[in-house]
Amino acid sequence: MLPKKLAILVSGGPAPGINSVIGAATIRSILDGIDVIGIHDGFKWLMKGDIAHTENLTIEAVSRIHFRGGSFIGISRENPTKNDEHLENVVSSLLRLNVDKLITIGGDDTAYSASCVEKMANGRIHVIHVPKTIDNDLNLPMGICTFGFQTARHIGVDIVKNLMVDARTTSRWYFVISMGRKAGHLALGIGKSAGATLTLIPEEFGDRKLSLKMVVDILVGAIIKRLSYGRPDGVAVLAEGLVERMDEKDLKNLTSVGRDSHNNLRYAEINIGELLKEQVQLQLKKLGIMSNTIVSKNIGYELRCSDPIPFDMEYTRELGYCAAKFILDGGNRAMVSIQNGHFKPMFFEDLRDPETGRPIIRMVNVNSESYLIARRYMLRLNKEDFDDTHELAKLATTANMHLDEFRKRYYYLVKNAPDFPEVLNFKKYARLGEEKQKVNDEKSAESLKNKND
Repeated sequence: MLPKKLAILVSGGPAPGINSVIGAATIRSILDGIDVIGIHDGFKWLMKGDIAHTENLTIEAVSRIHFRGGSFIGISRENPTKNDEHLENVVSSLLRLNVDKLITIGGDDTAYSASCVEKMANGRIHVIHVPKTIDNDLNLPMGICTFGFQTARHIGVDIVKNLMVDARTTSRWYFVISMGRKAGHLALGIGKSAGATLTLIPEEFGDRKLSLKMVVDILVGAIIKRLSYGRPDGVAVLAEGLVERMDEKDLKNLTSVGRDSHNNLRYAEINIGELLKEQVQLQLKKLGIMSNTIVSKNIGYELRCSDPIPFDMEYTRELGYCAAKFILDGGNRAMVSIQNGHFKPMFFEDLRDPETGRPIIRMVNVNSESYLIARRYMLRLNKEDFDDTHELAKLATTANMHLDEFRKRYYYLVKNAPDFPEVLNFKKYARLGEEKQKVNDEKSAESLKNKND
């Protein structure tokens, strides 16, 4: 009987660190005497029953690929879960390749595909998934990121930093659209780190539908407020997932936009930045504010195939090693994670939403002190502006509007803003520190008294 092999495939979109996972998993497996096959282009060929698009991976071939971005064995978004025939083809193709162990690398859609393949294989093929996505939206434990996120944020901050300098130099605004289909981690991470003028993510609007008017008015309000400080420039970072929350009637002119094989909107085909730019400029013109040039810019493709920063290189080599070691030791039906420096499998059944069967998406926690602090640095209309008559008058004058008219037009932004309770009561902790110091002083004084006695 021929020895069984381990296969590796990558699905979804690129993310920095893919090659590190491939390299580490390959090296670990070969050192344990297991042959490794690289499956080209994700599930694309396997689901057609085609086993020609593969290659034997060797230590020599993969030993230095961890320095580079992209995917050494290609990638695709082909979805084998749409019908059972495709799933059966994937399983039968792997068995024909004499594979009984499969490592998949991908995001939430690939995690779901991996769990479906494992179920269809019915014990004949063990499957381990490695969480990859620059969106950071897989439900890993708090503080654990999906690989690629750190590099994407790092490169994104450099881009936004340069745009901030350009904006101030040329007195213009930039609307930067960041990747993040279902969660705003990347947009918030970039905006918060760079100190962007404003960051908008879908999570802060909860489950309700988001109107185009509200987004436009938030941006117009931020521009007016910035102008009242004597600054005609700014950078707003917007998560692309805002589109998914918008009312369809607001996007009626974008009906030609397609969906991928997982039924996700192709955001690259939705020029939401241009749409917002056009609507914001129209509103500013109505207010007689004509000086602002607005430029929209999408960032994402520049980030996801970047060479990984050292954090992601180290993290992904650990993930690749652990994925190979776990599956070689008989592990199955799990996603790899590193928690507190230790490997810990997260089993497929614990990752699924019980109603949909899909992986649970990790959203930005808008009730956390981290988000609260971020909001404090965002320049946007808030309740304090409307409570301060002097500030309100200054804003209304900047907008060429009567004070009451300004209040009537924009107060709904404040009414519809999420309620952000102070998660950390700093005064309480400050008082606690004082009380502890007082107790310590009393103890020291009593100790000194007893010593002298």
